[in-house]
Amino acid sequence: MGMKKYKLGEIASFIGSGMTPLRSNEKYWNSKDYPWLKTEQLGEYQIFDTNEYISKVALEETNLKLFPKNTLSVAMYGEGKTRGNVSILAEQMTTNQACCNIIVDNKFANYKFVYYWLKNSYYKLRSLSSGIRNNLNTEDIKKFEINLPSLPTQQKIAAILSSLDDKIALNKKINAKLEAMAKRLYDYWFVQFDFPNEEGKPYKSSGGKMEYNATLKRDIPEGWEVKSVNDISVSYRGVGYTADDEKSAEDNDVVLILRGNNISNNHIIYDGNTVYLDKSFVSEEQKIHKYDFVMTMSSGSKEHVGKSAMFLFDSPHSYGAFCNKITPARDCQFFLENYLHSEYFKKYIQITCSGTGINNLTNEHFDKAFFPFPDNEVLESFNQKINPIYEQIGVLEKENLRLMELRDKLLPLLMNGQVEVV
Repeated sequence: MGMKKYKLGEIASFIGSGMTPLRSNEKYWNSKDYPWLKTEQLGEYQIFDTNEYISKVALEETNLKLFPKNTLSVAMYGEGKTRGNVSILAEQMTTNQACCNIIVDNKFANYKFVYYWLKNSYYKLRSLSSGIRNNLNTEDIKKFEINLPSLPTQQKIAAILSSLDDKIALNKKINAKLEAMAKRLYDYWFVQFDFPNEEGKPYKSSGGKMEYNATLKRDIPEGWEVKSVNDISVSYRGVGYTADDEKSAEDNDVVLILRGNNISNNHIIYDGNTVYLDKSFVSEEQKIHKYDFVMTMSSGSKEHVGKSAMFLFDSPHSYGAFCNKITPARDCQFFLENYLHSEYFKKYIQITCSGTGINNLTNEHFDKAFFPFPDNEVLESFNQKINPIYEQIGVLEKENLRLMELRDKLLPLLMNGQVEVV
């Protein structure tokens, strides 16, 4: 496969960063006119939406640029191993100044091929970092070299790899719909209290008896208890280590250590922000089993504290010291999954976690994370309805792990020309 060497700046019609509009100017942030991307989201194959938005006024009055669909965005700096992560913008959006945005000239290159080249060059990209904060900059990225085969070959390679990523994305969309179904069921039963009564009618709406609870300061169904997270689960702190303890993924007898950066939108993401340690570091209690949760307990960013993800099958991985494993009591896993991702719990965490340089949760905080808890009959009925939803989610998550493994094996072989495409 014949290749020709270029600099990224030679095959792009634009390479540059975004910016952050003045936070104190409310008119810049008072609407959802345009998505505004930060580096913490980079690393996924495609970005369809963002956590924050800016207004049309901000776009008109500042130097913000609206980047078109299929722009590539590279993290120039960010927490942990974020620097060097790359994603494709699946919709037009703006970004902050930490994102280097590349609009590929399709006369020279296929944007998906360039995406996979950059993804395969993660560590080489990071090695360009300079300055006190060890950041990337747009000038170095413009000079970054890429080997391009013919455009038809680029398209074939991109089609192979993107077919895997497209299937992964489809599975994620299906799971998002299944998770929304599970949340609606939870909200209907345990927030609105309209679980089926003895006649199969909605309990509260049909006049089911409610009683005031002084702890929660609201009415709850008669006969229900008030419990805390610690009443229906046990927690285990993660693995402690230093940078000197880290190993390579290729070393023998190593285990992947998940960290706070690997938890996003209630899921575990495997995007290169991982650490490997010798298996001897991991105790029996720090192994992850089906229905365990991993939660971020400490972070420099308050919005990351309390993030969690539930495992729907045994995992060979473990988790770092800034995280906890939460093991739910029998039959409580689906109730706890939805409670931990509820707005009520998120608000509790924001109020509760404290610290100046770093924000912390402790196991004691879970003693006061209260909720109304149903009787055994209602809980059993809830589990019977919701278990098939989570079983299907688990099937698709397992398939995605297999597809990711295949993609990651093919990626260097295709980029380096070790496998010929026809």
